Amino acid sequence: MEKVLLIIIALSGLSAVSSHAERQYHFVYEAKNMSEAQRYCREKHTDLATVDSEEVVKLLNDMAGQHNQTQASTDRGKIEFRPWEFGRPSNEHDDQCTYLDSYKTGTWFNYDCNHALQAICFDVTGPNATFVLIESYMTWTDAQSYCREHHTDLASVRNLTENQQIVELVSGGFYWIGLYRDSWKWSDGSNSSFKYWADYKPNYIALKVCVAVAFDNSGKWEDLDCGLKKPFICYGPVVPVSMQVIKVRVQEPNGVDLNDQAFLDAMLVEAKKNLRAQGLDDNVQVAWRKQPDGQVFHKEEEEKKKKRDEL
Repeated sequence: MEKVLLIIIALSGLSAVSSHAERQYHFVYEAKNMSEAQRYCREKHTDLATVDSEEVVKLLNDMAGQHNQTQASTDRGKIEFRPWEFGRPSNEHDDQCTYLDSYKTGTWFNYDCNHALQAICFDVTGPNATFVLIESYMTWTDAQSYCREHHTDLASVRNLTENQQIVELVSGGFYWIGLYRDSWKWSDGSNSSFKYWADYKPNYIALKVCVAVAFDNSGKWEDLDCGLKKPFICYGPVVPVSMQVIKVRVQEPNGVDLNDQAFLDAMLVEAKKNLRAQGLDDNVQVAWRKQPDGQVFHKEEEEKKKKRDEL
């Protein structure tokens, strides 16, 4: 009797291929913040996942459903301190940067980053921040560069106490602080107009917004604070799968149907044990290769007769 094993060397982890994008996507269930996840993806694969079509959305939804996992839930945890003026932040295209209005007891406005204002830098001293008034007028970007060169950065204001410290430091006016929102860009630098936002998203409430996929909402996107730790998705190039076919002869045991499914399953278990003993890892997939008639085993005499008939 003869049996045929088809051995497939597969990639580790949960992965799938998008034929449209020619990318292979990999789910990583270890929670990391955006910077950590990006570093991991660039070291192990290519980059964080770029989703540029509905086909890719469906692929990722299917992958998530296989393991009943959620890439990013709607649980945001505690909302950061944001003393916005009523009606702010607005969604004007150019209003990407934030200033503090000391005339209105420290409320915040989003505004055109190219406008020249004074700024507030900060220096880190242990667990606390020391705020520094910069009286020169400059754009938000110039203010950020100045603060990073001469101090730590533009001011990050974490609570009401720090906000009040800035109000007491200045004597009326408008001052750039570090909160901003950037135009949406893919981590790998690729360009795509495809967007798949959830309802009422993005809402820009995070200090620095990154995008997460919510698989409990059909794979829709939402903006989250980049510092939150979440599972993530990498992508890499499609890697050809290595296959090997092994033919072996088996002595037919008395009273056993070699094509019985229970017998075939038991033989696969034994085959995989033998492969492990030879140094192959658990990512090797083993399957029976069926003949055109749907059977795995054929008697050797029958096979020889078929070959003679074909000749």
